[in-house]
Amino acid sequence: MELFCLGLNHRTAPVEVREKFAVALTQLGSASKHLLELDGISEAVVISTCNRTEFFIASPAPPIALASLNHFLSEKTGHSLDFLHHHFYQHQAFLAARHLACVVSGLDSMVLGETEIFGQIKQAYAAALENQTTAVVLNKAFQQAFRIGKKVRTETKIQEGSTSVGNVAVDLAEKIFGHLKNSEVIVLGAGEMSRITAQSLVSRGAKSIFVANRSFDRAQELAAQMGGRAVKFDAWHRVLSQVDVVISSTGAPHAIVHAHMIEEVRRARRYRPLFLIDIAVPRDIDPACGEIEEVYLYDIDTLEQLADEARAKRKLQIRECELIIDHELEKCQLPGTSHTP
Repeated sequence: MELFCLGLNHRTAPVEVREKFAVALTQLGSASKHLLELDGISEAVVISTCNRTEFFIASPAPPIALASLNHFLSEKTGHSLDFLHHHFYQHQAFLAARHLACVVSGLDSMVLGETEIFGQIKQAYAAALENQTTAVVLNKAFQQAFRIGKKVRTETKIQEGSTSVGNVAVDLAEKIFGHLKNSEVIVLGAGEMSRITAQSLVSRGAKSIFVANRSFDRAQELAAQMGGRAVKFDAWHRVLSQVDVVISSTGAPHAIVHAHMIEEVRRARRYRPLFLIDIAVPRDIDPACGEIEEVYLYDIDTLEQLADEARAKRKLQIRECELIIDHELEKCQLPGTSHTP
């Protein structure tokens, strides 16, 4: 019995190809079960996220199993075998186990070191267990991968630092305020980046959200999504005295937040710290605002730089993570992985 993997991901296929092979979360178990009906396949786990679809298989006859799986995918999607071969990769034996451990550890993700993939793989494995599509080979392979993934994340810095502008902003907010549970936020502009950043603040405990947008309907829509309150765009400065964080991304051709606006409410704010997040181009917030004593101003370039630095630090950890993975796999030879590189 041998382990192998057939899959495609964000490196080998664009989204318009990946979506053709995607499997809904609720269908992962039944999809795994269906694979057992194909020639040569004795065990199966189907993994499907926005960035990958992978089929982990155990087979006594890998060439037969691989051929039947390829033909199945070709018939199901209407794409030729050549098309599949162009976008799909395959790993066998030790290399399949290694690939799984790398995926679980976040080394194969679009965002290096991201943690969400660990839970997604666990869900896929749980679905396969529920449908009784695994046995000795895949059970040991996945359990080993989960153990290694935990070890990688514990013993390296692969997930340290925020690699997105939104999370960088939230990390900075926590450094300024210590915690966000009593913080109030106003969002100027209802674009995607504003939404992501605001939701990150809410997820970390921000108390309330105000949303101001030139289209009041859009402001109401975004505020409803986050359990916040919409305010008229020409009246947003009236809540400036009570907020702790301002997120601005309006698309205006000139600055809309000026130092005199902040100076006017400093006494009402009792000179509390104010965090200004300017993710607009051109900038929404006059740089002079950052010169006010208790004001912390970060623009998109500064936030991107901090995110880039975190990404660079994570890349330096890749080799250390790979050494842990290889050592753990070689220390405990798994069934179906007798061929080592």
